[in-house]
Amino acid sequence: NYKGLSPFSDERTPSFMVSPVKQIWKDFSSGKGGNVVAFLMEHEHFSYPDALRYLAKKYNIVIEETQESEEEKQKANEKETLFLISQFAMNFFKENLFKKEEGISIGLSYLKERGFSVEIIEKFIIGYSLDLKNEFFNKAINFGYLKENIEKSGLIINNNSKDIIDRFRGRIIFPIRSIAGRIQGFGGRILSNRSKIAKYINSPESPIYTKSKVLYGIYEGKKAISSQDLCYLVEGYTDVIQMHESGIENVVSSSGTALSLEQIQIIKRLTNNVTLLFDSDDAGLRAALRGVDLFLEQGMNVKISVFPQGEDPDSFAKGKIKSEIIKYFDQNSNDFIQFKTNLLLKDTIDDPVKKS
Repeated sequence: NYKGLSPFSDERTPSFMVSPVKQIWKDFSSGKGGNVVAFLMEHEHFSYPDALRYLAKKYNIVIEETQESEEEKQKANEKETLFLISQFAMNFFKENLFKKEEGISIGLSYLKERGFSVEIIEKFIIGYSLDLKNEFFNKAINFGYLKENIEKSGLIINNNSKDIIDRFRGRIIFPIRSIAGRIQGFGGRILSNRSKIAKYINSPESPIYTKSKVLYGIYEGKKAISSQDLCYLVEGYTDVIQMHESGIENVVSSSGTALSLEQIQIIKRLTNNVTLLFDSDDAGLRAALRGVDLFLEQGMNVKISVFPQGEDPDSFAKGKIKSEIIKYFDQNSNDFIQFKTNLLLKDTIDDPVKKS
């Protein structure tokens, strides 16, 4: 048998046992155990079918899904193609950031100025799109991908048959991963001061990317969320990255979209405890209130922590150590009743009718 430290608890004496002969494992610190599929479901938080598909792919085993119609097989093949194109794009953007002159001088220098280490940049596979018309499209075509599939991925804009341009140009690129780690889509931040251009753009919806069903940072943070039984929810990409830079990994972002039931259910697979971290401005407080009600409907425990005036999770966490940030959250997190009461009392002043 093999013995090691438990991946499910913070122990010093090894109690995690694996029996190669019986093909089972047992974690005596948490009481969990089972076969390889059960391990993937517990450790990686896969569903049962996803665990089987992961193992099959790893060991080149073909799974015959006997109840699939031809239409379903075609959809599955299309999704797999789009995942492969997204993986190709991720590698393309990463190479631009670390190996191309424009990527190093503009993209990498910007990220370092923001306080992000190379280790964190690589952890989130952040990349850069060169400010060129259709370099990615040409690379993908030369690699062998079909134009219609590249278009379905949302990585190009086809205004007409003669004018194809890359969707992301001159932007820092944030790959968005599923809970299983597959690239579903991208977010891009412009670095120039050009007016009339959106600061952030996202991939359009596709067969593999639905905005209301994804959480940025869920793959990187799922183990910490599960082991600490707590999830911090923020709004932006850099909020998540800066928190990881400070050592806080149990954090995800709704990526600027209105919080959805599907996103909440993803979190609920990992924990029932959520702390919402929002800006102290009116928009941030309104977003927090909307999120509270949705979480409560799912029977989850919700707290809200508001940052000092003018601060957001990114700026607040920058330069601070983990214990300092955790201490602030512990001291400044209110349950939803306290939060709503404090918020509403601000509007009452000396008006007894409003107060009642």
